[in-house]
Amino acid sequence: VYSGPIAASAYQLLVPVAQRLSKVILLGPSHRVPLTGLAAPTSSFFRTPLGDIPIDREGIDKLVKQSLITVDDLPHQFEHSLEVQLPFLQTTLDDFMVLPLVIGSASSHQVAEVLRTVWGGNETLIIVSSDLSHYHSYLEARRIDQNTTAMIESFADNINDKQACGHKGINGLLKLTCEKGMSIKTLDLRNSGDSVEALGVDKNKVVGYGAYAVY
Repeated sequence: VYSGPIAASAYQLLVPVAQRLSKVILLGPSHRVPLTGLAAPTSSFFRTPLGDIPIDREGIDKLVKQSLITVDDLPHQFEHSLEVQLPFLQTTLDDFMVLPLVIGSASSHQVAEVLRTVWGGNETLIIVSSDLSHYHSYLEARRIDQNTTAMIESFADNINDKQACGHKGINGLLKLTCEKGMSIKTLDLRNSGDSVEALGVDKNKVVGYGAYAVY
């Protein structure tokens, strides 16, 4: 109820190009299981109430053969950072497959190499799932998140875990897209204290959210 509208500000941009997008690289942090590097699941599909999403086993095999990732179901079992993106994708896109990766201890270089390997063409969409700051006062969260946004807009690849739980995925994507000379735009920046559902919410402990498009 807090982050959904911010995410939607990014997903709505996909509507005009939805028919050509057939592959989604989905990155998110491993919140519950200690993990070295990046891990993909053994599954052949992800299931939500909206239906089944095929998993790109060919892409996973390619990354495994180059020793860029491992295959491990445990980090995926209770991880929410990837699954919260799936209904948005199913609502926005037509036929597509997903290459889901959770990130543990990994450098921006490692993440960039993974993305470089599966970069693809106009059929490929890359999504990094992350919140921003956690459990600060409303005004402090705004200050921290505005600073983080400035770093993202300048392609800084040294964002830390106090600024974004998915900082490793963000840093890797920023490193690679900076090398490619791409552009970035901030679409939305808010926190849970801004939500209409925030009535009665403790504004001394809010969570920050942002949406950014790299193109």
